Amino acid sequence: MTHKKKWLLFAPLGLVTIGAGACMVQWAGGLMEKRVPAKQWVAAGTAALVVFNAGISLFGHGVAESVLYQLREKPAR
Repeated sequence: MTHKKKWLLFAPLGLVTIGAGACMVQWAGGLMEKRVPAKQWVAAGTAALVVFNAGISLFGHGVAESVLYQLREKPAR
């Protein structure tokens, strides 16, 4: 797989995952406001942060692939 294909895969996937994680954080906050047991909203919040951070990691990998594409594969002007 080329750097360009990896970039075009990882960057949007990372953005979608970041959005999902942000929505999950809001959902966990809603559970806390509804006064569900702390065990449930803490677990939901932890899962939300895992998803959010995974999205940041995926997006960062996409940025790295973009740089590699620009350095190695993009035709010189």
